[in-house]
Amino acid sequence: MRHFATASALLRAAHPLPALAVTAITAGLAAAVGNRPLGVLGVVAAVLSGQLSVGWLNDLVDADRDAQVGRSGKPVASGAVSRRAVRLAVVVSAPIAVVLSLPFGAAATAAHLVALGSAWAYDLGVKSTAFSVLPYAVSFGLLPAFVTLGIGAAPPVWLVLAAALLGSAAHFVNVLPDLADDAATGVCGLPHRLGAAKSTAVAAVLVFTTAALLVLGSVGFPAGLLVLVLAVVLLSAGLVLGRRPGSRAAFHAVVLVALLDVVVLLGSGIS
Repeated sequence: MRHFATASALLRAAHPLPALAVTAITAGLAAAVGNRPLGVLGVVAAVLSGQLSVGWLNDLVDADRDAQVGRSGKPVASGAVSRRAVRLAVVVSAPIAVVLSLPFGAAATAAHLVALGSAWAYDLGVKSTAFSVLPYAVSFGLLPAFVTLGIGAAPPVWLVLAAALLGSAAHFVNVLPDLADDAATGVCGLPHRLGAAKSTAVAAVLVFTTAALLVLGSVGFPAGLLVLVLAVVLLSAGLVLGRRPGSRAAFHAVVLVALLDVVVLLGSGIS
């Protein structure tokens, strides 16, 4: 029972929802560009390993700050899992992600490594600077490159831009519920400097632009109008519900819009 509790805490420390969401999106892209089932599974394994390493590193680095503001839901800060165990998880999962990328070729591996390096840099300090959005833009933007380069094709420019914009939007809405706690512990990224209202507006613009790029790049009109309408509805609902203290509804809305975009890509292909 004790081992199960430790394993559960270790899993929660990896930020499983964002990790699974990013992995699912990338798996959808891998299928859309024509990867065979084994190829899709390879992409899933590589990306999931990398995302787990990013989540674990984030909780490990933030443990003292999380404890300072009483975030009892954070396993490392609360002592539900030891820092040594999480540190070991990072050390194991990070190189596994790189090794699992190697079968896709040098270019794809390099793209994934840079994406992971950018995400790790965010965890290690960039999150507290005015450039905090850049790792999200770089890491998300390179995921389509990893997928397409793995089959020997350059990624469409519109797809890279859409992924980068979506990642940037995710950054803004993800930190909104924690602005006060972050400020109390010295974290002052770009959203903190802009404030909640401006950050929410920026996130909305980014997500709308992402949806428009995907519609124009993959399906066009009039079928794409449905995507735009659903994106607007989901984002609007998320932003309204996200006004509640501690709510992450806005972040979840962005994830849902991303998954909606993947459905569009699966149905239309990428050219």
